[in-house]
Amino acid sequence: MRPVILVTPDYEEERYFLKRAYADAVAAAGGLPVVVPYAADVEALLGIAGGVVVTGGAFDIAPESYGEARRDGCGPQKDERTRFEWALLEGALSRGLPLLGICGGMQLLNVVRGGSLFQDIGAEIAGAGPHEQKTPRHELAHPIRTAAGSRLARLVAAGGPAAVNTTHHQAVKAVGQGLAATVWAEDGVIEAIEDPAARYLVGVQWHPELLGETAPWNRALFAELVDAAR
Repeated sequence: MRPVILVTPDYEEERYFLKRAYADAVAAAGGLPVVVPYAADVEALLGIAGGVVVTGGAFDIAPESYGEARRDGCGPQKDERTRFEWALLEGALSRGLPLLGICGGMQLLNVVRGGSLFQDIGAEIAGAGPHEQKTPRHELAHPIRTAAGSRLARLVAAGGPAAVNTTHHQAVKAVGQGLAATVWAEDGVIEAIEDPAARYLVGVQWHPELLGETAPWNRALFAELVDAAR
């Protein structure tokens, strides 16, 4: 039986939407993707879930949630979505459910675990390279380096170029409790976090759902999530 993988959508005005690559990647890995509305009961959702994917979006997390004042460069917020995803993450973490945070989903995972963010990479990290590519997002934008012995190091070594796409202006600053940074861009920006004590708990700053052909090791991020959910 395919395990149910909850996938969080974005919204515009009165409409939910999900870029199909997220759901397609989960389905290709053997999971049953279920897109979850913010009004749904979180406990009921988690009761049917084998795992969770928290997706990205063009918005920022309120800096007050990690103990900072808002600064120039911090972008718009989607408070309703963030509240829902925060509750979903807390519930999934308390149950030990397999969890994958992608782009903004990684950032929120880090904040829920007590970490913090750079509100704007260009303004706060001296010498940082560009992290919002102008090329199509299925193309690779910059190389990465991985921590020896980490899950991501194993996956990268098994399946293709050590490079990722990039479309973000915020990044992890202080790593949250129980998490470890395991991938970095050349400029030192954290590109992935993991909980080595968890069955499957990974956050990646790039968009692996778009890189199945370009850097095939990204498929394993979804395959291992689904395997853990089984």
